[in-house]
Amino acid sequence: MNTVFESFDNGRLLRLESVTRFSELAWNNHPSFSGVSLKHLVTSHETGGLFSYHLVRIAPGHAIGDHIHETQLETHEVIEGTGICRLGEVIENYHPGVISIIPSRLQYSVEAGLDGLLLFAKFMPPLC
Repeated sequence: MNTVFESFDNGRLLRLESVTRFSELAWNNHPSFSGVSLKHLVTSHETGGLFSYHLVRIAPGHAIGDHIHETQLETHEVIEGTGICRLGEVIENYHPGVISIIPSRLQYSVEAGLDGLLLFAKFMPPLC
């Protein structure tokens, strides 16, 4: 049986002019955080610099450490797994169904639980 995340990983993006099959997109290791990988579903090039969408996979016991996005508002939609997000002084438990909005210039981190963490992340303006 497919998990919800596997359904996303094998999903597709429908646009008027094209269809993007997520299974054809590569996973990219995060440049700064071990055990974190991203699949760039929609990039700046495709949106005229308005936004980007990404699947994010954080392995059990790994984290996206403290960092700040100076210009991007970021959202997280938890697809599968569990973890903790630290938004400034606020700690939010991550589990499927949780959505977070992270304003620009706010320090935050995300730690995966024992079962890992799988997110759908959006950036406005785009991350890449």
